[in-house]
Amino acid sequence: MAKIKLDEIDHQILDMLIDNTRIPYTDIAKKLLISAGTVHVRVKKMEDAELIQGSSLTLDYVKLGYSFIAYVGIFLEKTHQTKFVLERLEEIPFVTVAHITTGKFNIFCKIRARDTTHAKNIIFKIDDIDGVSRTETMISMEESINDKKRLMHRIFNDM
Repeated sequence: MAKIKLDEIDHQILDMLIDNTRIPYTDIAKKLLISAGTVHVRVKKMEDAELIQGSSLTLDYVKLGYSFIAYVGIFLEKTHQTKFVLERLEEIPFVTVAHITTGKFNIFCKIRARDTTHAKNIIFKIDDIDGVSRTETMISMEESINDKKRLMHRIFNDM
């Protein structure tokens, strides 16, 4: 896949979209002293190149009652069961992220729960999936860093 070329205007547009995916193109244009049409064309170019893939919404899970986060490392009986186990994990809505990994675990996932009892029930559901030999859980005490911008700026500087 070809690497997309971005200039400083593209970087600034992405910077603003990372802060707020719902910012109107007219607001971006005013801040960058360019036309809204230019913003639209540049965003479309990045979407067509699949650099931008959709947009996301950030929720305050604490206000929704889901403040408990845990990471679950999953050991499989056989690696060929990976796809089957991932399909079962997708059926558990509290499993929000899953990665196929190398090293200690076959699959590593993130869960969100209301509290420890709820988390225990989710982990038991994971343990009950055919092909899972055992799990190892780590409780998140606090999310200290969640910053997409630092990486984005580093990537831009390396370009």
